[in-house]
Amino acid sequence: METTEFRSPIRKLVSFFRTSRDGWKEKYQESKRENKRLGNQVRAVERSRAHWRQVAKAKAQHVRQLERELEGAKNSTA
Repeated sequence: METTEFRSPIRKLVSFFRTSRDGWKEKYQESKRENKRLGNQVRAVERSRAHWRQVAKAKAQHVRQLERELEGAKNSTA
């Protein structure tokens, strides 16, 4: 295994590497939080759409039933 010789003093390198590590860790954790938030939002939207789709189907069925009743009432009076 090769060893890399650094020209800078170790104390400066340690600080630099620590800052670098902390930066990518924070970036990763932020992207993980964002991913989770977006996933939750997608599930909420899908659940909402399914609910409203079900409501729309029920209303359409009710409208068809009322139209049949109206047609029957028109035929019985004629």
